[in-house]
Amino acid sequence: MKKLLVLFVLFFSIQSQSQTYIKFNAATAIVGIPNIGVETSVGEKLTFSVDVMASFWESFNGHNPMKFYTLTPELRYHFKEKYNGFYVGGHAGPDFYEIQKWNYFDSNKYEHGFGYRLGVSVGYNIKLNDKFLIDIFAGGGWHQGFYHGYYNDGTPGRYETAAHWNKSGEWLPYRGGVMISYKL
Repeated sequence: MKKLLVLFVLFFSIQSQSQTYIKFNAATAIVGIPNIGVETSVGEKLTFSVDVMASFWESFNGHNPMKFYTLTPELRYHFKEKYNGFYVGGHAGPDFYEIQKWNYFDSNKYEHGFGYRLGVSVGYNIKLNDKFLIDIFAGGGWHQGFYHGYYNDGTPGRYETAAHWNKSGEWLPYRGGVMISYKL
């Protein structure tokens, strides 16, 4: 389903005869977390961006799970002109994870579940030439998660007692990086 959505957005973007960029996040690639996306023009100062990020790490230290998948569609408003200067964007998207929450780093607990994110990104585009630009951005917002909590030391069962899904909502910074973008 994720692949179909990415292909649909890519096909629609190419067919729209507008400025369309494919991009990858150089900052997350350094730590082995691919983050790729497509951004296309939808108005005089508006663009639509969608990116996918995934961590396939079983763990950073052999003990704490760090697997996650996110899809982030975002509408961006560019203050100066599209693909040049400051912008702000609003996004909403799903995620799936098997990860140890930030406040459990010193425990033997991890969470396996799904959630959604509602938030804002702020960024700056630097044009290098007619084909390449650099997109420096950071973002965050509200994350609502639905998960089952497990032990990562071999203890059987769940550590939490929720009948179906445990829920957790928090304000977090959850995106950022340096996208290298290529104009199609």
